[in-house]
Amino acid sequence: MAAISLIAIGLFACSPGLQAPTASTIGGPFHLVDQQGRSVDQRVLDGKWSAVFFGYTYCPDVCPTTLAALGRATDALGARAREFQVVFITVDPARDTPSQLATYLSSNTFPKGSIGLTGTPAEIAQAAKAYHVFYQKHPEGGTYTMDHTAVVYLMDPKGRFVKPLDLTAPPADVAHQITQAMQTTA
Repeated sequence: MAAISLIAIGLFACSPGLQAPTASTIGGPFHLVDQQGRSVDQRVLDGKWSAVFFGYTYCPDVCPTTLAALGRATDALGARAREFQVVFITVDPARDTPSQLATYLSSNTFPKGSIGLTGTPAEIAQAAKAYHVFYQKHPEGGTYTMDHTAVVYLMDPKGRFVKPLDLTAPPADVAHQITQAMQTTA
């Protein structure tokens, strides 16, 4: 977790005009479309603990690794998994259509029931701004990748930021991070 904090501090220190986020400034209104094509907003977080992660389906390593780690942690939650959901918000709306998200999130290694969100470039920019997420297209030959913040935000059932999850820990420890927050955060 210290590494995530250092990366966040470094990102904001090197970015003129950006201020380091605080817990009260992470999260907020957004209007997007889920992998079923339904319009959703920030209320998709209401009623469940949520791991919110920004990425994209063509991501070669960080995104599938993060989602697989969240899948193992969700399994380790046992019965508490009913109170938890994963929300994956794309930073590549040009390629990540609802059907692309549905196909991607159907992987057996990713958390079952994950919610994939996409939208217009302006809608994605608004959601990313609410979570203080950096993303940028990075051309590579005839195609591109997306540089992006790789923090997993744990949000409470009222859509409030609690803490970043440390996914470098074993799945049981990540599950413990989540259950500890469930027990100590009102």
